[in-house]
Amino acid sequence: MIRQESEDLRHPRVGETFDEARLADFLSDKLEGADQNLRVLQFGGGMANLTYLLKFGESHEYVYRRPPMGDYAPSAHDMSREYRVLSRLHDVFMPAPRVYLYVDESDVMGAPFVIMERRNGAVIRRTLPDHYAQSADAPRQISETLVDVLVEFHAVDYDAIGLSQLGRPEGFITRQVKGWIRRWDMVKLEDKRDVDLFCAWLLDNIPDSSHASLVHNDYKLDNTIFANDDPSKLVAVLDWDMCTLGDPLLDLGTLLTYWTEPDDPPHLKLLTPMPTERHGFLTRREIIKRYTLKSGRQVDDIRFYHVLGLFRWLVYFQQMYSRYVHGQTSDQRFRALNEAVEALAKTAVETSRGAYL
Repeated sequence: MIRQESEDLRHPRVGETFDEARLADFLSDKLEGADQNLRVLQFGGGMANLTYLLKFGESHEYVYRRPPMGDYAPSAHDMSREYRVLSRLHDVFMPAPRVYLYVDESDVMGAPFVIMERRNGAVIRRTLPDHYAQSADAPRQISETLVDVLVEFHAVDYDAIGLSQLGRPEGFITRQVKGWIRRWDMVKLEDKRDVDLFCAWLLDNIPDSSHASLVHNDYKLDNTIFANDDPSKLVAVLDWDMCTLGDPLLDLGTLLTYWTEPDDPPHLKLLTPMPTERHGFLTRREIIKRYTLKSGRQVDDIRFYHVLGLFRWLVYFQQMYSRYVHGQTSDQRFRALNEAVEALAKTAVETSRGAYL
């Protein structure tokens, strides 16, 4: 595989540093090569869990993941769940990285954490990497691969790999809707009419959910890594701390949530950091069609899952904006998230009324 040093790597942000010497000492006899000098860089993408590259000497690299600094909801940053899932999933689903270590004692580094392998390749955010942009077929290949890998993941026999106790599929979607409404009520700084409108719509339109599978819970383009030399090869799916058992269409709705098209209105295009509006990517309808064809599942209620995905994203942003307002983080990326919350609320209402699909 061609190796590329990610442009997302940077020195740890202010307020997100840690005692590197303490971590190095703790890991020195637990990982191959960890007795060498440690250099730490932070992956700049993502706004929830903190992810760092650990470079020991010249040839040993690992990924260190932990919850955000300060107060946080453990259920939203579940390192033990990430470890449990990856330790079983890696053997049957190639894009799941190998995980080496889980430490739950907060007295080691102040919070639970996991150590996993580093997968090298391209994380696609706002623009296509140059080596993809030169290929007219790359957007289509990326789109199709994303869908195909999602179908492959949903086909994993979770009982056979010991994950049948990961969640409760029965009543999953009802719990999701009511749970996210409770989370919104906990973090909102003011009432919003649009949120009230689509929350009522969600409660009135909960579908009958007869399928159960592993659910990633945040499946999107920039939570994946593609091979640098092949846009049809996905080498990793990232961020497994919310993986559970439930309705697989939640993952499809999440993917649609982050997907924009060339003719979308400006407020929708501003929301996503991914370049899917570029010509050549599949449309949302084409994604649905391919998933249906490959999985054999009916997706008649996909609008519901799309709105629910938008609502979940809105609550994520509100949580992070609330942390910024209350001084729990100095990350300036959170400063304008209230504007994103407004745009997501508007988009969710429009989607519930039949727009975008």
